[in-house]
Amino acid sequence: MMPSPSLQRPAARFMPRITALAVLLGAAHAPAALADTVSVAVAANFTAPMQKIATQFEQDTGHKAELSFGATGKFYAQIKNGAPFGILLAADDATPAKIASEGLGDGATHFTYAIGQLVLWSKQPGYVDAEGKVLEKSDWQHIAIANPKLAPYGAAAMQTLDKLGLAAQVQPRVVQGENIGQTYQFAASGNAQLGFVALSQVTEDGKLREGSAWVVPASLHDPIRQDAIVLQPGQGNAAASALMQYIKGDKARAIITSYGYSF
Repeated sequence: MMPSPSLQRPAARFMPRITALAVLLGAAHAPAALADTVSVAVAANFTAPMQKIATQFEQDTGHKAELSFGATGKFYAQIKNGAPFGILLAADDATPAKIASEGLGDGATHFTYAIGQLVLWSKQPGYVDAEGKVLEKSDWQHIAIANPKLAPYGAAAMQTLDKLGLAAQVQPRVVQGENIGQTYQFAASGNAQLGFVALSQVTEDGKLREGSAWVVPASLHDPIRQDAIVLQPGQGNAAASALMQYIKGDKARAIITSYGYSF
């Protein structure tokens, strides 16, 4: 005996609701199921903006970026020795190009994520003049400069001194930082009265946080073109692919420019 139509109607009414609920539950769990993690080697000068980008990236995509900060030269040595980084955000363009040529990364993913700006900075307000003439004075003892063999900002600083004809005069007073992060610490602590650092380290939203500074004209050194590349361990990693695309997007670029970088 077939059930009457009146007994079939309640079940029919509930079916769309059950189906809709299943779809909603599936969507709610989808990001967690698809989320991945990528280990990122980040040039020290890019610390502050990358911390913000990583936080926003995780909120927007569910993927996570685990960040390590340091000198590009040291990262290259670690990558050569098998360090499991998925992405390199370098302080130069030469290192990612070299990595691609050596088969340590995917050359197709290589792009410029920022162009850095060198600045002569002092923690003391009014100490650095608008033209950097303080470099010619003798009333300061130490100037912090990143190791030019490892850090592009250090190389740019030495190029600047050479062009100004001040390299020989300044060299005896140089305190060398392992990377631009340590170089900033030397100047911020007062152990060095002056420091050639990245503009991103001393400004935010276009304003100097403290002290005094001279933004070094780009004509005094080679462009500090900072490039990114997906490394071998990151190939096929969903978070690595997503992060590289995210860095090219409007949200990340707004953060990058707020720290004084250009493109």
